[in-house]
Amino acid sequence: MSSKPLDYDNLNENVKKCQYAVRGELYLRASELQKEGKKIIFTNVGNPHALGQKPLTFPRQVIALCQAPFLLDDPNVGFLFPADAIARAKHYLAMTSGGLGAYSDSRGTPGVRKEVAEFIERRDGYPSDPELIFLTDGASKGVMQILNTVIRGPSDGILVPVPQYPLYSASIQLLGGSLVPYYLEETANWGLDINDLRQSVAQARYKGITVRAMVIINPGNPTGQCLSVANLKQIIQFCHQESLVLLGDEVYQQNIYQDERPFISARKVLLDMGPPISKELQLVSFHTVSKGYWGECGQRGGYFEMTNIPPKSVEEIYKVASISLSPNVPGQIFMGLMVNPPKPGDISYDQYVRESKGILESLRKRAHMMTDGFNSCRNVVCNFTEGAMYSFPQIRLPPKAIEAAKKLGKVPDVFYCLRLLEATGISTVPGSGFGQKEGVFHLRTTILPAEEDMPAIMSSFKKFNDEFMEQYEDHRGYSRM
Repeated sequence: MSSKPLDYDNLNENVKKCQYAVRGELYLRASELQKEGKKIIFTNVGNPHALGQKPLTFPRQVIALCQAPFLLDDPNVGFLFPADAIARAKHYLAMTSGGLGAYSDSRGTPGVRKEVAEFIERRDGYPSDPELIFLTDGASKGVMQILNTVIRGPSDGILVPVPQYPLYSASIQLLGGSLVPYYLEETANWGLDINDLRQSVAQARYKGITVRAMVIINPGNPTGQCLSVANLKQIIQFCHQESLVLLGDEVYQQNIYQDERPFISARKVLLDMGPPISKELQLVSFHTVSKGYWGECGQRGGYFEMTNIPPKSVEEIYKVASISLSPNVPGQIFMGLMVNPPKPGDISYDQYVRESKGILESLRKRAHMMTDGFNSCRNVVCNFTEGAMYSFPQIRLPPKAIEAAKKLGKVPDVFYCLRLLEATGISTVPGSGFGQKEGVFHLRTTILPAEEDMPAIMSSFKKFNDEFMEQYEDHRGYSRM
């Protein structure tokens, strides 16, 4: 029988090579255990509502009215919804031609793009052009659109921080480009050394790779650090010298858990630096409704903003966006609501502030509880989560554990995380899924489990870890494997 195009041997090799650890082996095993009746704590993905975070009230009220506009004609609507939610629903419905069931412009609804531009101007202190903002189905879709535009073939390289979010490694592989790693330094709180960056580019060029773009994830995923202004300036100068486009993944900009290092956008730092660099460096910045205190992952709302991208290139990016016709309209409205929330004096303002501050304050507490919990464990060290929603502890695995993993054909940190899952139901992601230095092992967990559950989770982790270390450190010359 002749082979067929969708037989495994005939598939696109890039599809087979690309990997996405966040939903990989550990997640699949966790799903199996859940079906068998085991209680699983899914800390493998930044999915706040799945772990009990309550949606903010105001945006859900507005979107409910937009989804069911006939409610606006009901004489009792004023008893069910606050006046400002009713007004905002009418505001967004007026922007659409046909409501939420109709396509929008391929770049997104102009009125929402204008709200995003106004948000960016308030944040950075510089005007933003709505024509250079594209709304997308989450930040991931925007990242893939831009990478698709930048990568021309296997000799084109993209600088990606390691540890990295596997969206980048998977997308670069899928698009047939080359990932060029630059390593963050764990002992310097996951800081970036510009000399290492230069070395990464030199090594790539030696292999015949043309480096075309640099990705920064700020605050970091999976590492949770916030980049300083000094570091951002160095990165911008480096990209300018090397003629690279800077891709600023800034989806965690609302998730800040320490006061001494606030989030500063790459765009603000660039424009503060003034000409000629502020007029020349190409920058694309990404944001989403999935993170922050919104956590609306399933709504798939995002945007990217382009700085110093030539008009003809913007036209080509628009052409790529138009192939998908339009980003989903409810996600666009969520983005409008995120960048233009209730204001002081609005009926819903106090409740909105109370809910959002409550979520952020709880996340701050959970970041401390998790970091302290990991650092109390044997052979585990963890930097504090300054931002984002992850903890990335280093697990110092004994040689006998590494040997045991190899005998089973497993990467050592995968072996550890599988054992953790089986023993406790805690589903994490092995550090190898994000990239790490040779011989160093980590795991990534979100800080999202409910605050009241965190002590029990960390106690369960500590019990497992300390027993695991006792077993494989083998003080008595034997292993209980």
